[in-house]
Amino acid sequence: MRHHRDDVVRHALGVLDTYGLADLTMRRLAGDLDVRPSALYHHFRDKQSLLAAVADEVLRRGARPVSATAWDEQVVEICSGLRDALLAYRDGAELVSTVIAFGLGASQPYDDLVAALAPARLGEDLAATAARTLLHLVLGHTLDEQTHLQAGSAGAIGDGPRPRSDFAAGLGLVVDGIRLRAATGTSDRLDQRA
Repeated sequence: MRHHRDDVVRHALGVLDTYGLADLTMRRLAGDLDVRPSALYHHFRDKQSLLAAVADEVLRRGARPVSATAWDEQVVEICSGLRDALLAYRDGAELVSTVIAFGLGASQPYDDLVAALAPARLGEDLAATAARTLLHLVLGHTLDEQTHLQAGSAGAIGDGPRPRSDFAAGLGLVVDGIRLRAATGTSDRLDQRA
């Protein structure tokens, strides 16, 4: 049976959600699709390009329109929507983080954040830094949440699920800092002390 690229990505997403990122291998995927691993290379040159396609699919499925008009409210909507998209799949944050770190794809959230930040008049460099900072907050926080939940479910730690998330509060702190930088007029330069 011949599988199309979309079929392979859809099945890979199922493997990811069932077994996790560590078990999403070309060999497992080929076995599940009842093809030889070499057949997958017709669609993907390597595992990294497969992971990029799966990450883009996670983001595509989780995308939702932004309804806010103010830049800071748009940023909150984008970040919250990204978090929800990542939480929808086992190891979603790890997958997307990996793909972004390798520069293989999953660029839509960053692009959306840069566009949302434009009215803040931060300047190109600072807007890029703000977008990356927001992206890292979402990815890191969500990775921590998913890791804790999976470790608890597997009995690796004694903790149960956390009673509530402090994601919104942390996001608010970062957005407040961006808002302050934009309002003080020091937005056209980066702080070089670090």
